[in-house]
Amino acid sequence: MLIGKQSWQFANRPVIESWGTSGGPFEAEGKLAADFDVLHDDLWMGEDSYEKAHRVLLEEAIKSALQKGNFNKEDMQFMLAGDLINQITPTSFAARTMEIPYFGLFGACSTSMEGLALASFIVNYQGAKKTVTGASSHNSAAEKQFRYPTEYGGQKPPTAQWTVTGAGVAVVTDNSDKQGKIVTTSATIGKVVDMGISDPFNMGGAMAPAAADTIIAHFKDLNRDPSYYDLVVTGDLGRIGQATTYELLQQSGLDIKKEQFQDCGLMIYNDDQPVQSGGSGAGCSASVLYGHLLNQMKNGVYKRILVVATGALLSPLSFQQKETIPCIAHAVSIEMN
Repeated sequence: MLIGKQSWQFANRPVIESWGTSGGPFEAEGKLAADFDVLHDDLWMGEDSYEKAHRVLLEEAIKSALQKGNFNKEDMQFMLAGDLINQITPTSFAARTMEIPYFGLFGACSTSMEGLALASFIVNYQGAKKTVTGASSHNSAAEKQFRYPTEYGGQKPPTAQWTVTGAGVAVVTDNSDKQGKIVTTSATIGKVVDMGISDPFNMGGAMAPAAADTIIAHFKDLNRDPSYYDLVVTGDLGRIGQATTYELLQQSGLDIKKEQFQDCGLMIYNDDQPVQSGGSGAGCSASVLYGHLLNQMKNGVYKRILVVATGALLSPLSFQQKETIPCIAHAVSIEMN
């Protein structure tokens, strides 16, 4: 049901039944390597282009999630997923392989929670019994499209972020046995916010106002105090974006504790890895949530988390036309039932 202005509450509590992740060599050296199901030792992954390797990442994450839940691809009614590359080609080609009825999504790095919110909505209202949803990104494919090919060796400012080579996927079902299961309970759909930033090397700063706007809307719509959650985690704001968002939330009067407010882009890599302001990419929040965070919930570390995936809705075309960067954030409430 609609609650407030821009939130859904899922009375039937769709179950996140199983999940799967895959990652690249840089992620294998990061803090969360143990939470990946599949890790590659090179960016090519046996393919002849980075875009094809990107497709492999998503296929592997889907297969892992299905296998861990004892599902076949024929059990899935719908697949909801997306990425950053032109016309979400890697995801669409993965959908070709999986042969699951497919919704292709583009919300940039917010795609992971856009997909989970929509999958939960569909399952909650009996539009499907089983769905698979996720997001992915590949560092070299994204660099080639949005910045410079890695072979160019261009220098980046401290505000820049490192696109995660990774994919994260979940199977969302209408399982009536919810005891001890991880469920989705609500979602807040963000609106586009553009504060006039045009620097593509400062995505965190550009996305921060959208993140704050959605978080504020979530607590207002649900008439909920931040203490309800053990963790409020953003998708990929990085150091600059997370600090800016926290300041905006404090100014709004939301009493979120610093230790309670984290960012996937700051969780995935070690401090000595050269990622400037932190991790980013559609695969950032997807791989951290559908790996590390859900594993933590399963192990009893967290009972309730709010995941707020942020996305910068620019393209090479909009940048060339000197447009500013419109941004968005979607939030999903995930709880141990």
